[in-house]
Parts: sequence; C-alpha cells; structure tokens
Amino acid sequence: MRKILLLGMLFIAGLNLHAQNQKPKLVVGVVVDQMRFDYLNKFENHYSDDGFKRLKSGGFEMKNLHFDYVPTYTAPGHTSVFTGTSPMMHGIISNSWFNKTNGEYVYCASDDSVNPLGTKDKAGKMSPHRLLTTTFADQNRLHTQFRGKTIGVSIKDRGAILPAGHTANAAYWFHGKDEGHFISSDFYFDELPEWVQEFNKSKIAKSYLKEWKTLKPIESYTESGSDENNYENGFKGKKKATFPYDLKKLSKKNGGYDILKATAYGNSLLLDFAKAAINHEKLGQGEFTDVLTLSFSSTDYVGHNFGVNSKEIQDTYVRLDLEIADLLNYLDKKVGEGNYTLFLTADHGAVHVPQFLKDEKIPAGYFDTKQFRKDVKSFVEENLDLDASVIRNISNNQIFLDYDQFKTYTDFVEVQNELKHFLIQYDQIDKVFTRENIENNDMSYSAAELIKRGFNQKRSGDVIYALNPSVISYSRKGSTHGSSLNYDTQAPFLIYGAGIKQGQSFRKAYITDIAPTISALLGTAMPNGATGHVIIEALK
Repeated sequence: MRKILLLGMLFIAGLNLHAQNQKPKLVVGVVVDQMRFDYLNKFENHYSDDGFKRLKSGGFEMKNLHFDYVPTYTAPGHTSVFTGTSPMMHGIISNSWFNKTNGEYVYCASDDSVNPLGTKDKAGKMSPHRLLTTTFADQNRLHTQFRGKTIGVSIKDRGAILPAGHTANAAYWFHGKDEGHFISSDFYFDELPEWVQEFNKSKIAKSYLKEWKTLKPIESYTESGSDENNYENGFKGKKKATFPYDLKKLSKKNGGYDILKATAYGNSLLLDFAKAAINHEKLGQGEFTDVLTLSFSSTDYVGHNFGVNSKEIQDTYVRLDLEIADLLNYLDKKVGEGNYTLFLTADHGAVHVPQFLKDEKIPAGYFDTKQFRKDVKSFVEENLDLDASVIRNISNNQIFLDYDQFKTYTDFVEVQNELKHFLIQYDQIDKVFTRENIENNDMSYSAAELIKRGFNQKRSGDVIYALNPSVISYSRKGSTHGSSLNYDTQAPFLIYGAGIKQGQSFRKAYITDIAPTISALLGTAMPNGATGHVIIEALK
C-alpha cells in the first residue's frame, strides 16, 4: 500500500512539474477586429505556411466558438475575451452607452480624471475605469506580485485598454490626424517611455502613406466580389472604390494619418509597434510570465468601409497572414519557440452588405432608427397618455425610461409591456424583451439567453429589441455587426505554443472560455467575474 501511495505521489509531483515546465514566459492575446470565422478557410489558398496555417497545424483550433451575448460590438467583445465573462458581469455593454445616472452618453474608455500622453488631444484621456471585473492579465499581475508585465497595444484605444485590464504597465493606441503617434494616458505612468517617443519620432507611420495595391494579382482574388461594385464606400477624393489607392494624396481629405486605419497598412504599423514593445520591454525575458494584448483594428475599419465581400478585405487578410507569420518568427527569436503561448480570436464578425444580399434574393434590409424613435414617442403620447419625455433615450437597440414619471412599479411594468406589444408589431423587429422579462423569467432559449448575458442590470435599458436577420441600422454601403446571428457571433479561435496540444474540436464553446483557459495554463486564479469554462482539450 505504501508503494502505491508513493508511486501516486510521484505521479502527481510529475504532473505538477510538467505543468510548471509548460508555463509560458509570454502570453500573446491577438484579437482581429471583425474577423469572421470563415475568413480562415475562404482565403486559405492565398495564405502562407507560416501564419494562420502554422497556428492551425501546430496548435489547437476550436471550430465552433461563439459569442454568448449581444450586442456583438468591439468594446464588449474585447472585454469578454480577456475577462471570461459577458457584459452582464463586466459592465461594458457597448462602445458607448446612455448613462441613466446623469442622462449623458459615456464612452467605454473615456476618463476625464486622467491626462493624455503623446498628444494634447482628448483622445489620450482614457483608462479602464468603467470595466467592473478583472482580466486574466490582472490575475497574472496579482499572482506574480506585479512582477509579470502587461502591455496592451492596438490602433483603437478600447482595443488596447480593456484587454490589458486595471493593473497593466501600459496601454498604447494610435492617434492619427496630423500626428501619426502612438499615445497613452497618465493612468499608467507620468510620461511616455523613451522608446515610444523614439518610435513616434521615427515617422514610421509616414512611410505607410504610399500606394495600396493588392499584394497578389487582383485577378487571383476570386474568393471575393468584383473590385468595382455598388456596395462600397471608399475614400473621399476618389470617385471609385477600386484599387490602387494613393494614400498620401487621399490622406488630405481623409483625416491625415487616420486614413491608415482603414487600410491593410494599419495592421503593418501596429505590428511594427508591437515588435518594438516586445523588444524594449523585454517581454518574455524574465522569470515571471508577461502578457501582451494585441488588437488588429484595421480589419474592422476596412470591413465597415468596403464590406466583407470586397477585394480590399481579402487583400487585408492575405497581408495579415504574413504579419502573423512575422510576429511568430519574431517571438521565436526574442522569446524562443516553445516559450510563449499565442491565441488568436475576434471581437465579433460582420454581416454581408444587406443590399448585396437583397440583390441575391436573400432576406435583408435597413432599419430607419430615426423614424423609429419618432414612432415610439408618438405611440407613447397617443396610446399611453404619457408625455414623450418618458422615453429618456433610444440607443444600442434599447429603450431607456424615465423612472421619475412612474408612481408605482406596476405602472413601470405596464409601460414596458405596452411598448413590447407595439415593438413586436413593428416592421423589421424580430424579438422584444423587457427588463421585467430578463430579470424575472426563464431566458434559456438561444436568442433570449444572448440578450440576458448582454444585459447589465444597472447600466442597460428597459426594453430591448432585436432586428430581423441581416437587417441593420447603418449606411447603404459597407458592413457592420452587433446581432445575435451566427455571422456576428461565430469567431475563430486558434491557440498555439507552450502547454498547448495539436488538434481541433467541433464542440460548441464560447468566447468567455478563453480567459479561464489561459488562467488554467498559467495556474492563476480566474478573473473575478469569469463565467466561462476551461477548454480542457486544448491543454497538455
């Protein structure tokens, strides 16, 4: 019996030692903004062996990963990936939302209490103070007594700030206009590190104000639609949204350096900065695990501008594949192959341009939110004998009511139900839920469950509606996102490197499972609001 116990103890000790050896020196969390799941396969023939294909063949792929809440926007998407929970818990219910307390709109990362660094513009007055829970990067900082670093980088401020969490050593985002700098705020430090100042002085951003033409012959891009069509916005100063684009010339009418955001070169610029961060911050070089959160935002800008079926989006992903390969090779040299773990996912997908779908006889359309607001207020005045001011705000597919105008809770519930009855009959609205429904009833079926997980009791509205499939409140050209439909909720998930098996799974999993998986890999506590589960089949 003693021998059996001794063997058992040695076996457990061996497992623990193996787990310690598998702990990476660096975790790189890559989010590709607006990356549909099908892009991994749709453009596969144009990818190299060293980018997306290396992650797939050498790592683990979850082929049926989804967001488990709505709305599927950038800020809640990034936050949910790194906190392991939904807006219900982490509180980032949209990019911007109506604040019921003061009656004003708030931006997810804005913070008037901090000062900008690297610019005098308000674009630098940002912090994670509206994020209610921790990220796995926060937990790693706590676990290592703040000796493991966290750096967040992105073109978008929210893509850098929210993933990195509250305890990050730094978060950097790109400020275009006439500056072309990566900036931050004094939430993190008193002044920009010298290496960031040098990067900005190098005018690397200026080097990308050049011609954007397809990386490969445009006629080989048969996986996307025609270059000239009626579904794309393009840039001011160019009559047709067709290749090539003279970015230096066009920048004068398109926000200066901001034009780079909506081109493939925005990703190239971000990678240049990320590599500089890895080098100068010596990420992955210390005794304790570091975390780099890296969000490629230009894919989202290109998708919004040109649509998901455009030559521009295809070229952007063909180029991004090479940039992922470049990143992996750089990590091999700086950190060492087998010493880092990298995962890649998205913050949401996107719908095909509805007019394109309509032309192909697929149900789709456009929702007139401005007219909808007028109709709701008219209904309240004419049918409920209430002043239109009882509707405080309509935004993010939510109606906010003025609580001060209700004498009793019963009156409040009655108005919710009357609005629900009106909205469910409204053209192009598919589903309607009230605060009363969400807080007090079973919401276990698919669409309702996603609504509930996106509902924050304190910050969300009182009546929430969902539009018909492929119906959007957006311009007639370009793509957008935000729904509970699969084109918005299904995301890629590739994880590669230290502690990760080779393989794939079609089991349904959720975006909120990523942070618990990384926490398990690192042996840290879960983020404090995490509701997801460990993807155990991916771990060695």
